[in-house]
Amino acid sequence: MGTWGPQGISGKVVVITGAARGIGADAARRLARRGAKVALVGLEPEELRKTAESCGPDATAWDADVTSWEQLGTAIDGIVAHYGGIDVVVANAGVAPTGFIRNIDPAAFERTVEINLLGVWRTVRTALPHVIERKGYVLVVSSAAALIHPPALAAYTASKAGAEAFGDSLRAEVKHLGVDVGVAYFSWIKTDLVTSADAHPVLGKFRKSAPGPASRVYPLEKVGLAVADGIAHRSRVICVPTWVNHLRRIHGMLPSLVEKANARATARADREMVADIEKRGAQAASRLTGPGGEAAQSASDRSAGS
Repeated sequence: MGTWGPQGISGKVVVITGAARGIGADAARRLARRGAKVALVGLEPEELRKTAESCGPDATAWDADVTSWEQLGTAIDGIVAHYGGIDVVVANAGVAPTGFIRNIDPAAFERTVEINLLGVWRTVRTALPHVIERKGYVLVVSSAAALIHPPALAAYTASKAGAEAFGDSLRAEVKHLGVDVGVAYFSWIKTDLVTSADAHPVLGKFRKSAPGPASRVYPLEKVGLAVADGIAHRSRVICVPTWVNHLRRIHGMLPSLVEKANARATARADREMVADIEKRGAQAASRLTGPGGEAAQSASDRSAGS
């Protein structure tokens, strides 16, 4: 594992996608306070600029949809021209739809995979030559869902499991080049994405019925701090809460345990989801959650209309 030396991450250029709000924004502020130069990439231009302003004079905002090679290329080129290079890239942009596989809106499912998996690939591929040049660090934000595979989150789970596998392969590929790669696993975190999902007439109640700590929502500040510390230490794994790290060791057994623990609640939620779709339609019932999800959906609609 590489090291940043006695000055830590001070002066390092850190690119963070999905940085307008939530985990990306909180981590950016913490990194900026430690002297990092943060480049925030994402949708929601006004919110992105507000976050950049809160990070201090060395922070910048760059509008880009992570599913677009062209927009990402323009943003990365601009960041390199502005700062002279890139030390860290954090592939954090992510969305989540609501619904069961048999009746979810297909567009919501596929947009989730495009952002959470292909967006990670495109972000990393675009920034990687610059990170290699500085023997830097890549952080791929996966999820505890990549380990647990809960019902009603198939698109999110599949895309985050793919992101985890992508990060593991990348780590092996670039180790000899002096680049370290971390994968982050977070449970339910107090973000707009989770708050919006909890407001769903079916999925909110279903999520809260999960057994034990799996139903608990954890403070955003814990994740922002864990990300900042993980980058500073070029960590291989970042987990919030800590029990998620234990799941990594037994995750091969988890799907069957989750299936049994949620059997009755899953059947009930499935019936309720069918009723909700009949009432509101698949598109409304499956819509990507939170303001970030709305921005991603709008970007997809604009792309489809162009």
